[in-house]
Amino acid sequence: MTQPITKAIVPAAGLGTRLLPATKSQPKEMLSVGRKPVIQYVIEELQAAGLSHALIVTGRRKRAIEDHFDSDPQLVSALERAGNEAMLADLAYLEAKSRIFYTRQSPAKGLGHAVSLGAGFVGSDDCAVALGDTLIAAEDPSAPLRAMIAAHQDLGAAAVVAVEKVPLEEAFRYGIVTVSGAEPAPGEPVAMTDIVEKPPAGTAPTSLAVAARYVFSPAIFEALERTLPDKRGEIQLSDAIKVLIQMGEPVYAWLLHPDQRRYDVGNFESYFRTFIDFALADERYGYLVRKHIKTKAYEL
Repeated sequence: MTQPITKAIVPAAGLGTRLLPATKSQPKEMLSVGRKPVIQYVIEELQAAGLSHALIVTGRRKRAIEDHFDSDPQLVSALERAGNEAMLADLAYLEAKSRIFYTRQSPAKGLGHAVSLGAGFVGSDDCAVALGDTLIAAEDPSAPLRAMIAAHQDLGAAAVVAVEKVPLEEAFRYGIVTVSGAEPAPGEPVAMTDIVEKPPAGTAPTSLAVAARYVFSPAIFEALERTLPDKRGEIQLSDAIKVLIQMGEPVYAWLLHPDQRRYDVGNFESYFRTFIDFALADERYGYLVRKHIKTKAYEL
């Protein structure tokens, strides 16, 4: 019987320099998107996908993340006395049956290095990796990870990597994958033959970009040990996946469905776009946001 995958690593140690001054004293993962900080969406996605143990890899000035997921009996008691059921519901993430652990990456040495810090936490188990500054928007945001986990176990894979299609002129911003045979259909894993981290503009072999969700066997940690630092001295996760492929391990790409969209908060342009889209879709306040935008559009 296949052992269920219950562990996830959430890298959240990036410095967030492209979001200064907003990130001078708070983690970019704690920036609000609608009514929640970014990383809360990620943890709720993991919980809904059945991943009950999460290791968040933090860094300096990241204590706000730990505080956010810490229980606060006094706050809950005050809300209960006030009869504020709506706000109590908003704090439901604190009551979820999952355990969150923390380790610190200091200094920051790249995404691959951050993932490698989870080797002891994962042990001999398979695991998921979900970037702490990236959201999946969908009717069910946990559906991609659940499907990737199922594919990973069915295929006996070393890695299943979520990908999305991006304009070729923007491919230099992402890890870009090459697959065997025809371009994959959404939700159907296809063997990967190569991956390159942020190829120079105009050189991307495909438009399939890594979409910040992964499922790995423990082989990823051996690959990370074999991965050489890049020119900035950082260990990149994409380079470790390339090593997995070179080791002959089975690695697959899993294309997101058209109604499953990746959002990140890596810079102000993407953060503003993310905030607006999530605010518009908010079930409680979205109609007010839409009304305001229509008013502003009329004024313009």
